[in-house]
Amino acid sequence: MATRVVVLGAGFGGLELSTQLSGALPDDVSVTLIDRNEAFVFGFAKFDLLFGRQNLEQVQSYYRDIVKPGVQFRQENITSIDPVAKRVVTDKGTHEADVLVVALGADYDFSAPPGFPEGGHEFYSIEGALKLRDLLPSFTTGKVIIAVLGEPFKCPPAPCEAAMLLDEYLTERGVRPVIEISVVTPWGRPIPPSPAASKAILDRFAERNIEWTPGQLVTSIDPGTKTASLRDGGTLPYDLFLGVPIHRVPAVVAASGLAVDGWIPVDRGTLATRFPDVYAVGDVTSVGVPKAGVFAEGAAGVVAERIIAKIRGGEEPTPYGGLASCYVEFGDHLVGRVDADFSGPTPTGPFAAASLETAEEKKQFASTRRQRWFGYEG
Repeated sequence: MATRVVVLGAGFGGLELSTQLSGALPDDVSVTLIDRNEAFVFGFAKFDLLFGRQNLEQVQSYYRDIVKPGVQFRQENITSIDPVAKRVVTDKGTHEADVLVVALGADYDFSAPPGFPEGGHEFYSIEGALKLRDLLPSFTTGKVIIAVLGEPFKCPPAPCEAAMLLDEYLTERGVRPVIEISVVTPWGRPIPPSPAASKAILDRFAERNIEWTPGQLVTSIDPGTKTASLRDGGTLPYDLFLGVPIHRVPAVVAASGLAVDGWIPVDRGTLATRFPDVYAVGDVTSVGVPKAGVFAEGAAGVVAERIIAKIRGGEEPTPYGGLASCYVEFGDHLVGRVDADFSGPTPTGPFAAASLETAEEKKQFASTRRQRWFGYEG
C-alpha cells in the first residue's frame, strides 16, 4: 500500500516536497496537496502587480495544472489539524495521513497596530498590492513611509526593495522631486547577515535620497494627524503609509497544539515536530532561518529525502543546512543576489552586485520552478 503523505499548503515548500516525492516514489506514495487558493504566486511578483508591470493572470500558476504521478491537489479550507492522529479536516472532507507535513506559511494580522487598518496600506498580500497599484497614480506629492510593524516578517529585503522600486516608479512619472521616501525598520542594517548587500542598499538610498531609519518599529499610526509613532516615543509625519504587516501563525495551526510561542518548533536538522511523522517547513516554523520561500524549498527537500529514505531504507539524509539565495530588486532593472548561509554559528551572506545579468538569473529562477512544479514552459 502506498504511503499516504498529506501536505498542507502549496507554496514553495509544499510544491517542492510534492514534486520530489512524485519524482522519486511515483508508485509508493500517495500525496494529497491541500491549499485554499486556486493558484500560486511568487512573493516577489507582488511588486510586478504593485507597479503595473504585470496583471494578476500573468503572475498566477494554477494548481489545477499539476499533473504528477501520485500527487492529487485539493482546493479546500483546512478547519482542523490533529497532529496525534495525523488527521486533517477541511470544508470538503477528512484526510488521514501516514506522514503529515505542515507548510501553511505565515498569515497577516491586518488589525494591528492601532490606526493601521484605517490609515495604512500593505503590499504583502495580492489584494493589498492591487489596491496600492490603483492608488499610486493619484499620489503626486508628500511623504511616504515604508515601515516594518513587527518581527519576524517574510522576505527581509522587501521593505528596502519597495522603496527602491517606488523611487523608480515615481521618477518615471516625473513626480519624485516632490515626494519623500523613508524606510523604518527594527534592524541596524537592511540585510543583517550580509554587510556587502546592506552597504549596496544604503549606497543606493543615499544616491536616490531615500531616508533610512534603523532600530525602530512603528507601534501605531494616527490617520487624523497622519503621524506614525515609534517604539522609542518619537513620531514621523506621513502622507502615504505602507506597512509590512504583523505576521502570525495561521489560526488553524494555533488551535492544533503544534505551535509554541507563536510558531511550530522543529528539529533543526530534520524539520520534524514533536509529533511522530509530522513535519513542518517554511514560514510556519521557528527553525531559525529567514521567512522566505527559498528557505522553505530547501527545507522541503530535506523532508522529502527523509520520507524517501524511510520508505526505501538507507542511510540518514543530510541535515538541513539553511542555505538559500535571495534576489534583491534595486530598481532600474538591476537585481542583486545574497547567498545566505545559516548553517554555522554566525549567518553569512556573500553578495553578487546588482546587475542586468542577475536580473535575468532571477527570471530563470522563476521559470525553472514553474516548469518543475507546474509543467509550464518559459
